[in-house]
Amino acid sequence: MPQNERFPRVVSLACHDLRTPLATIYGFARTLTRANELDERSQRFLSMIEEAAEQMTALLDELGTAARIESGRWEPGVREVSTLELASSDDARIETLGHGTVIETEADSVARSLRALAVAAVRHGPVESVTWQVEGRTLELAPVTDAAAPVVTGAEVRDLGSLVGRYVLEELGGSLELDGETLRVRL
Repeated sequence: MPQNERFPRVVSLACHDLRTPLATIYGFARTLTRANELDERSQRFLSMIEEAAEQMTALLDELGTAARIESGRWEPGVREVSTLELASSDDARIETLGHGTVIETEADSVARSLRALAVAAVRHGPVESVTWQVEGRTLELAPVTDAAAPVVTGAEVRDLGSLVGRYVLEELGGSLELDGETLRVRL
């Protein structure tokens, strides 16, 4: 195996191997949470363990995707989906407006990527909320403040979700461009 393919392969393998113990932690925490014998404090701690396990699983998914993209082994599962649906999120900090169009893309990865970009804009902004304005294949995220811009665009590597989001969108032929406080994504 060539040297430049070795590290992404190791990362991908590590992500895969970490899923089993993580699933065990999540499963036992979930089982204990359902038991009615626990006091409120114990229930709260177990809920925190469940939530952390879910977050770690999402991080492993992002890291694994990045490793597969870097090594040229990512095989996106393409299906038809509306661009408005892709930008929509159950996160109350992210609003979605506009008119979408149906495209063929790796829907789950694109939706995660768009959510990650929006969350990074909120988190590093810091702002209370952001809006995706969708017009066909063009999606505009605002506000992306000066503080958040380098993180959201990947110029500063401080947010795994937004960095992998950019990798995914560009690997699928999309583009990202910052215009003032607006991030323009073309799918």
